[in-house]
Amino acid sequence: MRFESLYRHGFARIAACTIRTILTDPAANAAVILEVARECDARGTAVAAFPELALSGYSIEDLLLQDAVLDAVEAAAATLLEASRILRPVLVVGAPLRHAGRVYNVAMVIHRGRLLGVVPKTYLPTYREFYEKRQVAAGDGAPAGDICFAGATAPFATALLFEAEDVPGLILHTEICEDFWVPIPPSGSAALAGATVLLNISGSPITIGKAETRRMLCQSQSARCLAAYAYTAAGAGESTTEVAWDGQAEIWENGALLAETARFPRGAQYAIADVDLDLLRQERMRQGTFDDNRRNTPAAASFRRIPFRLDPPDADLGLERPIERFPFVPANPERLAQDCYEAYNIQVAGLTQRLEAAHIKRLVIGVSGGLDSTHALIVAAKAMDLLGKPRTDIVAYTLPGFATSDDTKGNAHQLMAALGVTGHELDIKPAARQMLADLGHPYSRGEPVYDITFENVQAGLRTDYLFRAANYFDGIVLGTGDLSELALGWCTYGVGDQMSHYNVNAGVPKTLIQHLIRWVIASGQFSAEVGETLVAILDTEISPELVPATEGQAIQSTEAKVGPYALQDFHLYYTLRYGFRPSKIAFLALRAWGDVARGHWPPHFPEAKRIAYPLKDIRHWLEIFLQRFFGFSQFKRSAMPNGPKVAAGGSLSPRGDWRAPSDGNARIWIEELRRNVPEA
Repeated sequence: MRFESLYRHGFARIAACTIRTILTDPAANAAVILEVARECDARGTAVAAFPELALSGYSIEDLLLQDAVLDAVEAAAATLLEASRILRPVLVVGAPLRHAGRVYNVAMVIHRGRLLGVVPKTYLPTYREFYEKRQVAAGDGAPAGDICFAGATAPFATALLFEAEDVPGLILHTEICEDFWVPIPPSGSAALAGATVLLNISGSPITIGKAETRRMLCQSQSARCLAAYAYTAAGAGESTTEVAWDGQAEIWENGALLAETARFPRGAQYAIADVDLDLLRQERMRQGTFDDNRRNTPAAASFRRIPFRLDPPDADLGLERPIERFPFVPANPERLAQDCYEAYNIQVAGLTQRLEAAHIKRLVIGVSGGLDSTHALIVAAKAMDLLGKPRTDIVAYTLPGFATSDDTKGNAHQLMAALGVTGHELDIKPAARQMLADLGHPYSRGEPVYDITFENVQAGLRTDYLFRAANYFDGIVLGTGDLSELALGWCTYGVGDQMSHYNVNAGVPKTLIQHLIRWVIASGQFSAEVGETLVAILDTEISPELVPATEGQAIQSTEAKVGPYALQDFHLYYTLRYGFRPSKIAFLALRAWGDVARGHWPPHFPEAKRIAYPLKDIRHWLEIFLQRFFGFSQFKRSAMPNGPKVAAGGSLSPRGDWRAPSDGNARIWIEELRRNVPEA
């Protein structure tokens, strides 16, 4: 299967469809269902669900018991079965049918001319405007076995799952309307039995506020079940004698909304989304209590699996789901503001607890004028404010070396002064020259040799001074290195950004830090003077400033060495949070970053930095990420200091989210990438 196909990467396309119903005209309704089904087929859909009693109309009341209606439903079902032979999607269609002396409200599951199964509604509402028990029987009391219907024989039961043999992880379950309004919906047991895509075909007349309740139930069920949940309600054409209908359709995945339709449509429409079956499998595998719950739920053992072959398409169908360019940084402004509020206060809360519990008098921090140390300093200032301590108890040093620019040093001084901390400048160059001379390094003889020793002498001296200053001032060293640097090993072991007494940034990725600083400015956490300095720092090139640049030469760039943090944080998120294969991460990265115009950018993201990355670049930088993350940097993470977990995407603390051997290697990840991702 080609690299561009969504089905190659563990996705399945799902549609939740609504139609304009013609009451008591099953043939006409079947024709509309087939028209929509053909559209779904053309878009490579695996499953298309239609509303409750879609063939007859939900709102026909006692007409459900008329033989003429039931005969016409069976004839229409036969039409659907025959027409489905040339269609790919599994069709889940609501209908009334006769069985064992009663009428049942069922979901017919149809695929390529087969009636895979018939699932009756379990819970029948008889309150307020509902009188379903007057016409139909509850499915949980129906005789077990097969049903002969529309010229086909199929299982008739509430506990049926439908499993695609050729799409790993695509296992369907359907329930009907009221079934998910009860405290323990059938879909919960179905999920424990293995279902990954839960369908709800619904009638559900609308009243004020009900749509939001449906959304809440869909979201909650998808999150609790670690599943996709597709919901479709009856819409136009249903009788408005006593109630009205809104045709709500939406698809959720593990608590996240993937797609929804407009409400109150005049005709047929559908929500369509690509469900990530790998993501659901990984979540269930990691969350062991999910399987523990299965072991304590007898109903989960009662389900029967019905196999089918989908024959998924090999074409490039695009990807019908939102993919954030910055998975740690939501593009939605309200959500981003909420995330920044929580992240900043998690950091502040972590630091205040450490200071109080350990009876720490002062904080010592190195301030370079770059993003990471700036953010750590404004976290420290807020922590001191909350504790009622003077900000002068923060002892801040800027420690210029051989490549420190006037801009960053100036920003450091301005920020320290604006915040009112105790600021110092300590020039490390004399001590560095002495150490390089003691080592016999070529630089001490006037040679322009800027190797790793030259760089780390500076990083090490800064850390030496900070730790001794902490002894002198009776304080602790506050770390500044971030999650992205820890992932890439872009920190010097035992010194520099890797070591401190407590690191507030250890759980914050580089791509989020700039937005946290913007939020601090916008929310008025500090004075206007502080805000102006923070704005200047946001425009600073990310650089370790360890290697001098000659005239006309660009300054040392971190991203030229380890890759764009925008891409590397993307790779980190899907590696750490979900354990995806490198080829899938590359596929997702191409969908997120392949086109500047596709999708949304975070608020206030600079236009000049809105760039695209072709697959060739993604593959290149992903290989570097894999080599650095799996190949050699774990030993630095194994010895990292304490610091709070911040992002839901995970942390790299060996005491928290991430445990791995320090002597591992990256071979199998790099081989998978090279084998399955084309070079261009």
